[in-house]
Amino acid sequence: MDPATILLFVAAAIASLFMAWVIGAGSSGATPFAPAVGANAISTMRAAFLVGILGFAGAITQGTSVSEAVGTGLVEGISLPIVGVIVVLLIGAGLMAIGIYTGYPIATAFTVTGSVIGVGFALGGDPAWGKYAEIGAVWVLTPFVGGGIAYGIASILPRPDVPEDLSVPILAGIVGIVVANLEFSFLSSIGGTLATTGTTLLPVGGAVPTVILTLSIGVIAGAVVRWDIRRDQAGGLRRFLLSLGALVAFSAGASQVGLAVGPLFPLLKDVPTVSPIVVLLGGGVGILVGSWTSAPRMIKSISQEYASLGPRRSISTLVPSFLIAQTAVLLGVPVSFNEIIVSAIVGSGLAVTGGDGVSPRKLGFTVAAWVGSLVLAFSLGYGSMLLLEL
Repeated sequence: MDPATILLFVAAAIASLFMAWVIGAGSSGATPFAPAVGANAISTMRAAFLVGILGFAGAITQGTSVSEAVGTGLVEGISLPIVGVIVVLLIGAGLMAIGIYTGYPIATAFTVTGSVIGVGFALGGDPAWGKYAEIGAVWVLTPFVGGGIAYGIASILPRPDVPEDLSVPILAGIVGIVVANLEFSFLSSIGGTLATTGTTLLPVGGAVPTVILTLSIGVIAGAVVRWDIRRDQAGGLRRFLLSLGALVAFSAGASQVGLAVGPLFPLLKDVPTVSPIVVLLGGGVGILVGSWTSAPRMIKSISQEYASLGPRRSISTLVPSFLIAQTAVLLGVPVSFNEIIVSAIVGSGLAVTGGDGVSPRKLGFTVAAWVGSLVLAFSLGYGSMLLLEL
């Protein structure tokens, strides 16, 4: 590799690191613990500290799926050059920085996806219609599925005929079953999940033992939460809420790191000394630093300005958020955590307060920012690359 190419790759890596920092400061760093902060279960600064560590862990263990989709799955027929990668990252990070400064959660997934497609089309790439259909389905269904699940949970938790030492443990059991089947890219050579066949962390073989192990983990999770709530209801709800926040923060790192480092993946074939795990580590560090230095502003914005959240409503928000986030990681779809969390907050709010605690004006500006950021990122990516080509 000639010196000029090396310098361009270093510039792209720096742009990727900046993008990771912006993600940590914004969507990945702010949204996972925002409901817990709104419920006064944890302070803003402590939430920012924990979400940074958990986001880093998610980035390096589950970050490959979305990274590969962003790097190679959005445009067919071409591979983005180094200059194109730099343009993509600068556009995405720039729009995210504007969102952080103004306090409105611009969706990182929209800005990066739009800019990658715009740059790719300007270079003569072909649309990846199958991937677009998959991404579009996740984006469109998220508000309805996430909001609907949150609405259902929030409607059940306060009912006197459904005691919380029964309903909450059931939720914990469902979450435990999902956790048992999480896929980890760094375990791909030894099975990939806790509950699949092959050589795994908990070795089992065959479909029946897998199902038994999965259900056992769910039952254990539910039993632990049930014991904790019966012993101390308020404390048990708080601890379950914080556990959900931790899982969402982990999932955020797994999903969002791909938006920062995914564009670098096609370049690695020209830099054999740099492995994907090194790139993921760099993205994880960027998310960590961003969460620790600048996430509190967005945490405050989401937790306090969208709605007044109690522990039960926050649980209703975080359960669907975790489920949708891990579905997106499994499918390799870039997804907006702002969209996931905000949709769940609105759904739980409609069940609890009839929508009185949700600001329609704030939500209207947020949706406009999401749609506008996608269109603007595509336009900037396409136009910028055309100018550079000229």
